[in-house]
Amino acid sequence: MPNDFHTPIIEEFRANNGRVGGWFEGTRLLLLTTTGARSGRPHTTPVGYLPDGGDRVLVIASAGGAPRHPAWFHNLLADPIVTVEDGVFTYQATATVLTGDERDRLFARAVEADPGWADYQAKTTRVLPVVALTAIPGPPRTGATSTGGALAMIHDAFRRELRLIREEVARSGPVLGAQLRVNCLSVCRGLHHHHTMEDAAMFPGVERLRPDLDPVVDRLRTEHEKIAGLLARLQDVLGDADLGRAEVQSRVDDLTAAVESHLDYEERELIPVLDGAGAF
Repeated sequence: MPNDFHTPIIEEFRANNGRVGGWFEGTRLLLLTTTGARSGRPHTTPVGYLPDGGDRVLVIASAGGAPRHPAWFHNLLADPIVTVEDGVFTYQATATVLTGDERDRLFARAVEADPGWADYQAKTTRVLPVVALTAIPGPPRTGATSTGGALAMIHDAFRRELRLIREEVARSGPVLGAQLRVNCLSVCRGLHHHHTMEDAAMFPGVERLRPDLDPVVDRLRTEHEKIAGLLARLQDVLGDADLGRAEVQSRVDDLTAAVESHLDYEERELIPVLDGAGAF
């Protein structure tokens, strides 16, 4: 069970699809549910995370620099199968405690992005563990009650992530840091996957059941192609070790403008259809 401090954060997170205020406002936050090492009961904890560019995210067992590891870390040592809620999807993951050079490299990447991690490490003699949460293959769950609702939740997550990245770029130094590059690549990967799934599954279903919406679907497919080009341009420059802030800011701004316009149009035209208003 969550403690008294965590309970309102968890409730706010679940009520607002991952958005919270207070200390965690504007941060990347997930809910991590572990199995109690002694009790065997589920324990849910809000934890900050870092994208890692693939099917895993990273969490750091900092406990604010406390002398002891947090309870959730001890729990996943006993049972590494955990449940992750990211504000849109709920899925099972395998927790792996990273060691050696990999741990040190990723912790340094986190510190470069947020010196607060170094402050936590300086407060304690223990080495702060870095844990990778790797999604277990399988269909994730959402809290949405309709197909259109699920689409809106996914879209809002992309809007939020792009907003975070724009803010991070604006605060960055003259040369883009490693974690910020990973953040950019992660959202590129997520958008590409989302649009691929829409092209392969959702759009053909809409065309089959509502031929009158062919012009809408044609426009959405064309916009997918435009966004794919913007994603490719951004990924190309991210490979430049000397990449400066101004260049990536311009490309992220272009991508954000195109994505937000696309998402607004798609929601306006398709959510009523997906939720049964009209012909389904």
